[in-house]
This record gives sequence, C-alpha cells and structure tokens, in this order.
Amino acid sequence: MRISAGRRRILATGLAACVTWATAVPAVAHRPDEMGVLSAAAIRDQEGSAAQVRKPSAQTSVGLLPATVSGSIGYDISFPQCNKPFPANAAFRIVGVNGGRAFTANPCLGAGNGPSELRWAGRWASFYANTGSPGPRLSKRWPTGQRFPRRCTKTEPLSKACAYDYGWNAAKDSYLTAVRAYISLGWLPRGATRTPVHNRWWLDVETSNSWRRNRRLNVATLQGAVAFLQSRDIGFIGFYSARHMWKEITGNTLVFAGHPSWIAGASTLRGAKRLCREPSFTGGRTRLAQFFRNGFDADVAC
Repeated sequence: MRISAGRRRILATGLAACVTWATAVPAVAHRPDEMGVLSAAAIRDQEGSAAQVRKPSAQTSVGLLPATVSGSIGYDISFPQCNKPFPANAAFRIVGVNGGRAFTANPCLGAGNGPSELRWAGRWASFYANTGSPGPRLSKRWPTGQRFPRRCTKTEPLSKACAYDYGWNAAKDSYLTAVRAYISLGWLPRGATRTPVHNRWWLDVETSNSWRRNRRLNVATLQGAVAFLQSRDIGFIGFYSARHMWKEITGNTLVFAGHPSWIAGASTLRGAKRLCREPSFTGGRTRLAQFFRNGFDADVAC
C-alpha cells in the first residue's frame, strides 16, 4: 500500500519503521470542492462514454509504452480511494492491484464496487503490487511442497527456493487480479489470462508488510516476483520503496540494478525533484519520485 502522509513525515526525518504485518491506512479525506479531483459523478460520466471505447482482444500485440516525459506529474491510487474522488489532470496514472498486502485484491480496481480505478487509469495503466516474505509460520500460502518454479521441500521450508516460490505466486495472484479487472470492464473476453497490453509494473517494498530477518530470503522473494512478471513478457518492472526501507528489507542489494526505482519520502514537489537527483536505491535509474498534492499521492517523472 502507499506510504501515507503521516508516514511520509516520518520518512522525511529519516526514522526507520518496524517490520510488521500490513494494516490498512485510512483513506485520505477528499473535499468535494478540492481542486484537481474528479467527482464520483464525473467518473460515472467517463464510465458511460468509455463503455463504447476499445475492447481489445486477449492477446493484443503492443508496441512501445506511452512515454513518460521528465517533469510530468501523475498520480497513484488504490483501495483507500474506493468510492472517493479520483485525481484529475494526471500525465500518467498508477493503480494498486492489492488491498494492502499480497494475496488481497483492491475491491475498486475493476467494475462492480463503485467507480473503477482501472477505468480511471485507462487501458495503458501502470500497476503496483504489494510484496512481502512472511515465512511458513505467518502465512497459510507458504509454498511448502511446491515443485515449480523452484522445489520447496517440507524439510527446508525456510530455503531460498521457498521464498522464491512465494514471490512468484504473489506476483501471479496480483497479475491475475489485474486481468480480472480488465475482464470486468469488458476490455478482455472472459477466460483471458493475460492483460491486453504490456503494462508497467512496480513492486511495492515496504516495512509495513511482513518480511524475514534474513535479507537473502527477502531478495529471493523479490526475484521470484520479477521472474513471474518476466514470464508474462512484462518489459518494465520497477521497485517502489524508501531508501531506509530498501536497506532494512534487502540490505541494499544490487541484484536489481537493472530495474528502475520509484522513490518515496518527499512531502512537496520540490522535495520529490531533489529525490530524483539522488542515487537510486536499486542501483538502476530513478524514474519516479512521490510527493503529496491535493490530498493525493502524486509522482513526478525524473
């Protein structure tokens, strides 16, 4: 889930958060007369007109992703914005597929629970997915006995192979959640197993989700998540985090230096632009920096 305004202030002072289970951050209070938002009525109007727009086939061939121009400002939303106004005038739009942690679904991603966040974001939406590595004691979904893509044996449930499988499974669940949202909007036929375009995907790495003290296992989990998305021909896979969270969870690994960063921690656009100039926490390029604007999480392209 996104880093809330309160937690962002903590980030700004450099204080580290504790490793714990994710809890739902209360939705931001949006005023009806607040500038830069789309009202529920406006979203309904958009949905009515969008219903007659493109309905791509299950395996639409795609070219280059729409460009994100440096300095442009977009927004990211997720389950806290359910049935609330959505941001307007966004150069790009990112939607969370989960309800705050892995193996949960954002109830407002597709159709059926008020205005659809995917419809707001459009067919070329970017997605972000929650990650974590809770281990077998805390998760009923730990892949003990699984044989693919790694062998997770009952005798070694805390192995890197098991952690890798957990990350693979979580990313697969998030990806299929996005597929179901496309289907619910009529943008894919029933039974489709892939999104109609090769969306940008971000893996959300935060200490508010559950992680192992063994950072090598945490890295293995993220490697499994990346591998699943790559198996779906996703060419753009990045990581969302704050610098101290990335260090606490991964030990500042450079395993993902080939992947871009989306960095959190700024309260203002000026602060976000400053983050753009700092070294990337993955070792790759910093592509986005998050800040707070008009009651929403906004993002500037670096």
